Amino acid sequence: MLSYRHAFHAGNHADVLKHLTEVLILDHLLQKQDKPLCYIDTHSGPGMYALQQGYAQQNAEYETGIRKLWLQNDLPKPLARYVEVVAANNSDNSLSYYPGSPAIARHLLKSADRLQLFELHPKDFDLLKGWSRGERRILVQRENGFERLTAILPPQERRALVVIDPPYEVKQDYQQVISVLQQAIKRFATGVYLLWYPLLARPELQTMERKLKQLSVRYLHASLQVRDEDLGGMYGSAVFVINPPWQLNEQLAQCLPVLQQLLGQDAKAKISLTTHGLD
Repeated sequence: MLSYRHAFHAGNHADVLKHLTEVLILDHLLQKQDKPLCYIDTHSGPGMYALQQGYAQQNAEYETGIRKLWLQNDLPKPLARYVEVVAANNSDNSLSYYPGSPAIARHLLKSADRLQLFELHPKDFDLLKGWSRGERRILVQRENGFERLTAILPPQERRALVVIDPPYEVKQDYQQVISVLQQAIKRFATGVYLLWYPLLARPELQTMERKLKQLSVRYLHASLQVRDEDLGGMYGSAVFVINPPWQLNEQLAQCLPVLQQLLGQDAKAKISLTTHGLD
């Protein structure tokens, strides 16, 4: 199925959690100035989202997501850093565009680093190609990122952030996440893997969460619930980070209570943060 268009949800609470985590991971990995880094995205989307027109305006979910942070001037340092990256993709202090995961990576990565992006949706693939045109360090492929990931691991740089963010349109996505991660870890055990997923009242999601925590890896698991789950639909989201960088746990511990306060939509909003195997 290729009906999902993330533009409808650009900049919402789920993007905030996912991209905050991405920025903090990349900032840490890029501290090693002399070692190139590879960024791999299995479900890239179009790269950049216009917030004042098109799909993003239909639901305007960014109004209850990034906009809430945009209007603050006393955010914790890690959250302020994320907003700074979003602002770098805008001008005149206006929130007109929201950078997707590849755009955040392109902004942060250095000239010696490389981006490998996968996108199957024909329209989003064309947009992604247009967005990345002229940059030799960016490889865009219209292929199934789930199927291609293990074939390209380990990357030549031997250092990478792998972002896995499928649309979860079909039940098989939840099963594939586990299978792909198991295979990827066997080929590239030292990579950093950032998995995002929605919080939904689905049995396959609970199964996936249980299997994630059974993987023999060091991990960090963070979630942000913004409303009562009994109302139906997506009531929050979570990130599962394998081989999380040093201090990511402490940074998210600073940010999550603020996100709960600013992005929570009712009294059932809550957060969680757990780790396994970290010193």
